[in-house]
Amino acid sequence: MDKPKIFSMAFSGVYPLLVKKAEKKAHTKAEVDEIIFWLTGYDADSLQAQLEHQVDIETFFDQAPHMNEHTSLIKGVICGYRVEEIEDDTMRKIRYLDKLVDELAHGKPMTKILRG
Repeated sequence: MDKPKIFSMAFSGVYPLLVKKAEKKAHTKAEVDEIIFWLTGYDADSLQAQLEHQVDIETFFDQAPHMNEHTSLIKGVICGYRVEEIEDDTMRKIRYLDKLVDELAHGKPMTKILRG
């Protein structure tokens, strides 16, 4: 079976869309970065390096320093799919990130977004 097209998209192309989604609702790039750092273990320098190297989304998640141990607490529907029921590991990680940024855009407090 072919991999979904999104796996081969450059993360550097998707990242501005995540930031734009947040900024449209009066949130910031820094908040999106905080979500990415929490979810993946990247920091500012390593995230910037991934953006500069234009790695694809699959590589971005494969090379993540460490996925947060609380990702199992991320539940709900994003793009018509329940994130907790997505079987493909990479697709689930993509949807986790989308779900968290969506929660930010909808005004959920950061402590709840980061499952604190």
